[in-house]
Amino acid sequence: MAVETPHPSRPTISFELMPPRRPDAAPKFWETAQRLVATRPDFISVTYGAGGGDRATARNVVSKLLQGTPVLPVAHLTCVGASREDVSEVIDDFFEAGVRTFLALRGDPPKDQPDWRPAADGVHSSTELVRLLRDLDARRCAASPANALRGAAKPLTIAVATFPDGNPGAGTTREQEVARLLEKQEAGASFAITQLFYEPDSYTGFTTAARKAGVTIPILAGILPATEPRRLRRVHELTGVVPPPGLLAELDGLQLDDGSPDVEAQHERGIEYTVRLARAVLDAGTPGIHVYTFNKHRPALDLLSAAGLTTTPA
Repeated sequence: MAVETPHPSRPTISFELMPPRRPDAAPKFWETAQRLVATRPDFISVTYGAGGGDRATARNVVSKLLQGTPVLPVAHLTCVGASREDVSEVIDDFFEAGVRTFLALRGDPPKDQPDWRPAADGVHSSTELVRLLRDLDARRCAASPANALRGAAKPLTIAVATFPDGNPGAGTTREQEVARLLEKQEAGASFAITQLFYEPDSYTGFTTAARKAGVTIPILAGILPATEPRRLRRVHELTGVVPPPGLLAELDGLQLDDGSPDVEAQHERGIEYTVRLARAVLDAGTPGIHVYTFNKHRPALDLLSAAGLTTTPA
């Protein structure tokens, strides 16, 4: 999965990027992408909206990373609300672009449609999506010797999400998420990336339970640099993951003489907190760190630098 690096024993480093939603945002997005690529991460995942509205943009971003950088792009796939035919078409589109690594996600149902129901002929879970990816790839390889050779040279890799403290949006517990991850593994998942968390036990406790249940695939720690109180609160709204009240209060209390937020002090304190978290889970055995960037390179790069994880090209 990883690109060749001069330090093969180092933890894996990866980032999540969101395709720009407007043309005028593209230059800033690609500046961020270039700065992250320069650290030689093992991969960069590219999000894909549940409604499919940014399908073309996501495909273009993945294609550009695939063709123009040494970094492995991971294409997010969501299936909620789409028919099996539509999802298959998206997968084939990515296959044609040369994509061989995916993050299979169910996606979130629309929150502003109380009467919404999933498509009867749809793909209803990430486990089903993993199976569909495997099935479509097998069909492509069976239908074409060239595709069979490409598949042998670049095997299909499928990542899945997992929720170490349970998924607030789905109302699941840690134990239920362990069972779901085992199902995803049995369906053909290659590795898992956790939802963001703020305490080391979220990762270590979940991983211990998962291994005991029979999960053997790598479980990668997903971490958000905790540098902005506004961002932490927004992520709480989106994911249900509650930021530590003490950390929020501390960040809110860092103010300038005029009462406005001391952004630099908040950044430094947030990086300090996140570095301790990253080191704790690395010491506990996580294979690496997956950074949720929200398209901001400075917090991600400062986290890696402070944690001693920055690498330079050979």
